[in-house]
Amino acid sequence: MDDRTIDLIFAGSLESLPPVSSKIVRIFTSSTFTDTTMERNTLMAQCYPKLKDYCREKHGLEFQVVDMRWGVRDEATDDHMTTELCMREIENCQRLSMGPNFVVFLGQKYGYRPIPTYILSSELALLREELVSMGAEVNLLDTWYRKDANAVPPVSVLQPISSILVNFNNKRIPKLQQHDQAVWWDTLSKMQKLFRKASLSLYTNEKIDKDTMHNYFMSVTEREVINGVLNVKNTKNHCLAYVRYINNINLQNLKKASLFLDILNRSLDTEASKLLANLRDERLPDKIESTNLQRYTVEWIGREGLDTETHEEYLQHFITHFYKNITKLVDRAMRKEDSSAQGQIVTEILQHLHACNNSVKVFYGREHNLEHIKSYMLGDSDKPIVLYGEGGCGKTSLLAKSVSLTAEEWYKGKKPINIIRFLGTTPDSSALTPTLISICQQISYNYMLPFEDIPVDLVPLTAHFKYLLTNASKEQPLTLFLDSVDQLTGAQDANKVSWLPLRLPPYCKLIVSCAAEADNPEVSADYYLLRRMIDIPENFIEVTALGEDLAMEVIRMWMQTAHRDLTNYQWRLVANAIGQCSLPIFVKLVFAEICRWRSYTKPQDTHLASTVNDSIMMLFERIEKQHGCILVFHALAYITAAKSGLSESELEDLISLDDKVLDDVYQYHLPPVRRIPPLLWTRIRNDLPNYLSEREADGVSVMNWYHRQFRETAKERYFKNLNNATYFHSSIADYYLGIWGGGNPKPFKFTEIQRHRFNLTDKEGSADRKVPVQPLVFYSKDGKVTRYNLRKFGEMPYHLVRARRFQDLYENVLFNYEWLHAKLSSCPLQAVLSDFEDACQHIGDKDRVREMLLVADALRLGGAILSVYPDMLAPQLVSRLLPEIGPNLNVKRLLQQCDRTGPQHCALLPYYHCLHTPGGPLKYSLEGHQFAVFGFCLTSDYRYIVSISNKLITWDLSTSDLTREVNPGLEGIMQQLVLSPDNRFAAAFTNNNQTVLLNTLTSEFVIIENPMMGSEEVTGVFLLNAHLFLHGAGTCCRFNMRGELEDKFTSPVNPLEWPFLYMEFSNLDEYIFHFWKGNLDDTAMQLYTVKSNGVYEPLFYHSAMVMTADRSKIYCCNNTEHYGVSLYAIDRDQQKWTKQCDLPRAGNDDTEILLQLKLDKEETTLLGTTSNGFIVWTWAEPAATLGQLQEMAAAAEAEAAAGAAAAAAGVAPEAQGQAEGQEHDQGLSHGQEQELPQERARVLVLGLPHGVRNISTRMLQSNSCMVSAARDFAVAGVRKNLYVWSMENGELVKILDAHFGRIIALEPLTIGNWNSVITSSIDRTVKVWNINNIFEQVHVIDRHEVQVDAIGLCQSAGLAVTVTRGCVGIWDLQIGRLIARLADSPLGAIVTHALITPCSRYIVSAESGNVLIWNRLTEQVLFKEEQAGIQQLCLLDGGGRCLAASTPPGRDAAAGEAARAHVTVTARTIPLGQTIYSFEYSIRLIPGTPFKPGVVTCDGQNFVAIGADKGSKDAIFVFNVRNGSLSSKIPMKQAVLKDVSSLVAMPHRGNLVALIDPDKASILDTKHKRIVRHVPKWGGSCTNDGRYGLYAPSRGGLELLELKHGNSVKTYIPKVAEGVFTVICMFNKTDEYVMYYHSGKKTLRVFRTSDTQMIANFRVQAELSAIESTEDGKAIVLGTVDGCLSVLAIADPSKAEMKDFLPTLPSRDEEWKKKIEKLKATTRFKAAASIAKLSTHFLNNEDSSEDDEANNND
Repeated sequence: MDDRTIDLIFAGSLESLPPVSSKIVRIFTSSTFTDTTMERNTLMAQCYPKLKDYCREKHGLEFQVVDMRWGVRDEATDDHMTTELCMREIENCQRLSMGPNFVVFLGQKYGYRPIPTYILSSELALLREELVSMGAEVNLLDTWYRKDANAVPPVSVLQPISSILVNFNNKRIPKLQQHDQAVWWDTLSKMQKLFRKASLSLYTNEKIDKDTMHNYFMSVTEREVINGVLNVKNTKNHCLAYVRYINNINLQNLKKASLFLDILNRSLDTEASKLLANLRDERLPDKIESTNLQRYTVEWIGREGLDTETHEEYLQHFITHFYKNITKLVDRAMRKEDSSAQGQIVTEILQHLHACNNSVKVFYGREHNLEHIKSYMLGDSDKPIVLYGEGGCGKTSLLAKSVSLTAEEWYKGKKPINIIRFLGTTPDSSALTPTLISICQQISYNYMLPFEDIPVDLVPLTAHFKYLLTNASKEQPLTLFLDSVDQLTGAQDANKVSWLPLRLPPYCKLIVSCAAEADNPEVSADYYLLRRMIDIPENFIEVTALGEDLAMEVIRMWMQTAHRDLTNYQWRLVANAIGQCSLPIFVKLVFAEICRWRSYTKPQDTHLASTVNDSIMMLFERIEKQHGCILVFHALAYITAAKSGLSESELEDLISLDDKVLDDVYQYHLPPVRRIPPLLWTRIRNDLPNYLSEREADGVSVMNWYHRQFRETAKERYFKNLNNATYFHSSIADYYLGIWGGGNPKPFKFTEIQRHRFNLTDKEGSADRKVPVQPLVFYSKDGKVTRYNLRKFGEMPYHLVRARRFQDLYENVLFNYEWLHAKLSSCPLQAVLSDFEDACQHIGDKDRVREMLLVADALRLGGAILSVYPDMLAPQLVSRLLPEIGPNLNVKRLLQQCDRTGPQHCALLPYYHCLHTPGGPLKYSLEGHQFAVFGFCLTSDYRYIVSISNKLITWDLSTSDLTREVNPGLEGIMQQLVLSPDNRFAAAFTNNNQTVLLNTLTSEFVIIENPMMGSEEVTGVFLLNAHLFLHGAGTCCRFNMRGELEDKFTSPVNPLEWPFLYMEFSNLDEYIFHFWKGNLDDTAMQLYTVKSNGVYEPLFYHSAMVMTADRSKIYCCNNTEHYGVSLYAIDRDQQKWTKQCDLPRAGNDDTEILLQLKLDKEETTLLGTTSNGFIVWTWAEPAATLGQLQEMAAAAEAEAAAGAAAAAAGVAPEAQGQAEGQEHDQGLSHGQEQELPQERARVLVLGLPHGVRNISTRMLQSNSCMVSAARDFAVAGVRKNLYVWSMENGELVKILDAHFGRIIALEPLTIGNWNSVITSSIDRTVKVWNINNIFEQVHVIDRHEVQVDAIGLCQSAGLAVTVTRGCVGIWDLQIGRLIARLADSPLGAIVTHALITPCSRYIVSAESGNVLIWNRLTEQVLFKEEQAGIQQLCLLDGGGRCLAASTPPGRDAAAGEAARAHVTVTARTIPLGQTIYSFEYSIRLIPGTPFKPGVVTCDGQNFVAIGADKGSKDAIFVFNVRNGSLSSKIPMKQAVLKDVSSLVAMPHRGNLVALIDPDKASILDTKHKRIVRHVPKWGGSCTNDGRYGLYAPSRGGLELLELKHGNSVKTYIPKVAEGVFTVICMFNKTDEYVMYYHSGKKTLRVFRTSDTQMIANFRVQAELSAIESTEDGKAIVLGTVDGCLSVLAIADPSKAEMKDFLPTLPSRDEEWKKKIEKLKATTRFKAAASIAKLSTHFLNNEDSSEDDEANNND
């Protein structure tokens, strides 16, 4: 493809389009019928399956063979269409195939020479006249050819054989069939002679040319070779030829010889031989390359001549050569294929340009619509224009015509760039992200911008797309044509059109189309969204039916183009049908039908339906009659049943596996290969012109119904019987399961006719159907993943569900680890979840549904991680679902697979349950914010959550998907979030006075700097649909939705006395201001109201207030003596707020300050927040009871009676109603005259536990409370917990540990099926809690409340100690249980260090300036001694002694100075704590430099530390750990110690210590007091033998260093920039593995030390703060900032013992808790027995002592 062509394609030009690159290898095999049967059958059996696998696995190509000779039956001969179909298929192969497209096999037989099916009537008349003049009989021609005057010019058509010889296809009566067949072949022979005789004479007389004459002599094979080779420009890359000569053919056996030679009158047909020789030996070799032509010579052997056994060597060479040649051509084509981003986008654009051209070719009319579009294109509108209408109304054609007119007429003289996408017709135009990427690439190419700048994440991608539109210019305008925007999938929210730009830059135009059907709101959803987004009616063009006149005009145009006409009678039929319906889809169906009508077609065969549905039914019925009901039924049913269509190979495979079809097709035959002949499907497809569209799905070209109405009609026809639907879905499921793939023969039963005709004794047989295997993943020879089986992922679950094969679904899909991992690795998480959702909707078994929901929710909870790290699947499932293995067998099997197979993808697997388990109260944990979530809002339809921190994130509540993330780049944190009433806009202001205004539909945003004067800060924000309001203490500013200031006004009251608190607007004329005193201690507030009729009297209140949604009533505290609540209503007449009633008092409202009031959604419940709890007032039930309904009915009857009485009294009912309304209004104004329901409200006080209080950080705001949907529970969020009270009695019934940090906001979600509460927290999460599950078992994960700072292990006892700021934790490593928290002063402990002795009995800790020694078993302090400023603890003598190093606190150096301090090191015994010795050394204090701990040498003899020598020099101090004496002081050069960050005791020699600095490590020999060597780059981690170390720079990369010479010997991570972050790298205790933690990615990577293979890339849930390895090297222990401790087994897949180890863990045994409880009970019993025994012993001793004492006294 030359550069000019590529430029034209990128510009969207429809001029001279090259063909589209294909994903199909489609080969037409040409040969004569009988002489190549052996070769073709061998290829079918042995070669084609291998080629299919090769193409699929290596290149992702679909391999198809079109063999029109294989499996041909008499029916194919009947209508004489085979030759025409062959030519059409050759053209298809040339158009579609990647690489080879035509293979010819030639022997010594010229082959079948048919007479023409169609002859120009003028030409036939010429032939007939010539024959008559020669005295020949022409009755045969008159009988068999009929003139079709509907053809233009008229043609004579050869009649179907069975129309004259009615028994030609009658297999049931063989004698009659044989007779008619003999008659036909005799008739054919006669007609052949007549045609050849006449044509030769005409040619001789120069009345016709040579080609016309040769047309009557030519064989089908020659015609194929002409079209497939001789007329082809490039045969080298597309064509192969095989020529076979047979020596010594036995002409004595004419029956056999005639299979291989042309025999005429029992002798060789010399005419045919000459024609063959000319083709085979002259024309073909002259055209085709010698490398593509292979010749064979074989001998005639035995009676059969050629046989698979006698010619096995020839056949093997033949199929091997064939395989190599085909693969060579495929590989060559793929090498030429441009796989770059540019090459792929060229292919994508071409597909849409060709589709556009095809639509333009058949477009007529609609001038009015085109004029409207033209005025838009040439006008100055900056909004998109929308074409809408019902399905089949012609939107696509209109849009395509607009494209062609734009280039040809409207923008003539300019160089427009036309971006054309028929969305949903290709894989890259089916989902939003790839669509936008391809559009951005096309625009970037035209404006010479790099592809590398195009983001891949949807949010920045959308923004980049909108930015690229600004490149449009007057000379180079940019036009976008997007058809069927409603077909896009993968938008981040349900609004699939929100990404469309609403404001277009100059010289940019956008035309989109979408469906809109009045009676189908689901189809019209996106149209209504577009109506909301584009509020200009002129920009919407309804595409309606054509109308009768235009439809008839279109049909006449199409007929003219097709060179067809109709008789007058037939035209009347068409006019009648079009009068009933003129939708373009119906017109197209009518056109296809009438094109078949001949002028001689009988009236009873020329019927047209009056509706689209009936027309399609007629079409199906006709094709079934023509091609066989069972074959057509099943073929079309498979296509209809498929989720996203079927490729031709898949359809052929499915039919070949369908014995119902094969029994019908082969009822009179025994095929050599039990597959469907390709010709049969080709004939059916040919009769469905353009109704089956080709598109790509899952990377494969598939056939599917081109229009929704075809699919619906096919379902109605073929799936009316549900058993039929089940059968087809089950068959497709079997195919994708691969049950019969890869050579596995499928059994079948012989038909009775077959057994009788072929004398078969067996009733059953089995045959390889030559269908491919269906692996989940395709691998290369070296074991690397080449691609995934996307077809299987897309189709198989869908069919298993609809076939109701639920057990197969469980085993192969939903609870199959390999399936879940492979699909997660290649598809979005939602695609995986949709399988579970689909199954849940179709399965009634509650237990199985619960299991599915557990797994789906586990995936959803881990979605943020799994979408980026699919290899984390096994750790995520195991860590979440382990507690559920007991009652859930499928879940248990899934986790067993995770243990067995998961390590191949991530070898770190949790020992125990350590992440939140689904199924309990927590429904979703929505994570994505990097800072605290200070606010969120629910959209008015309760579908989405919009939340704020430093960015705005929207989540879909129905799926938990993050649908939109907008980072406006603000410098501060957003404080308050508001949504406009129509939810189109969101606004928030920040703590540094910036405000962001976001269009929620398009993600476009505006940042508004502080508009206030002077130092006045922004304190509030409010939104109307068209206006934004910002206010400070005394100023309010109004903006439009483009962020432009419209107005600014000051407070109507003195802002120094009464600053703004917040404001509410109903519209620009009616608003309410809330004022406060500006001090939280002064709770006085004022309500300032402005309505259309004036300014109202201010209302003063205090403490708390809430207003109803219509702003007509408020509840507030107005009594200065207590905190009771009163109801006020607005009185428009008196222009003030009038008190209606006081709500019932709460018992504690005299002293209990009210901090906040809120109303529920129905406004029948008032929720108050007090310092010590909550108050709930309820005055109406959510639904009427039966008694209430009866009362209402009685009231209605009474009202009717009153109405009758009023009528009798002469009062009009309307007047009565008005009077009642006046009384009602009066009652509102004078509440004392009529009791309100609020006065009878029930009051419930909900108390918080002792020590827990509500606080208020902003006036009118505090912790919130909500009431459940059934009004049975109240839920509040205080501190980190959710508190649940019974609404029946006010008792606190549940406390849920909800967040890691304080809960900031709480909102109810109690609409429809939802009964939930949503919370946000400073822990950066938003959580959705299911109140229905509030009392379900919560599988508690033990954790500290603050981060884990350090970990110490005692593997022999299976224990770990953790250091947190508040305590020392003791953990059971096997089950993850926090056994004890040790703190000497629980309320104020500051713990800095802790160690556990190897015997596990004692724990040494540093707490609040003291050294403590604990007895672990009794959890008692055995020793405590003050030692302030402890910096280091270490154990000596196997835990018999400990060293504590401390520096006195409060001695930090001033900036720029270097002070000195003393480090005191004290050695103590364990457990008594006796001081053995104490010594000191000096250090220099440098600001910002942490303490540098000393180290104990590996031989346990010395303690080595960095200290200060005299003056400003540093030295290395070496102390004897036995007695504390100074062994040596080694002065060091300042340059050596200046940047030393730590010391490392070399593990192999006691006299070596490494001094680690950022650039190198210096190895110090403490014995000889000198630096031995320098090791560049080493970071301090080393192996136990001291030979190897690790180098891990903070910018990225990891290398293994050989420490003797400092060389890098292995690379684990290449030096790639990953950003400057904290990096932790270390060996495990056995040196088998290297661990590497990257704080930016939050990933822990594990590598084998030996072969650098990464065996795990583990994404930690929270940031890592501590890590240790177990002594046996089997596990690592992680401490994280959320206070959790996780133990991860290193389940190296190369270690068989690890597979046996994991099942032995307690968590893998569902009975382990019971066993532990039993063991504990036994232990308690033994302990009690021991105590009783001791007590008895002491008692006996005491009695004995008393007796002795008494005796002594005596």
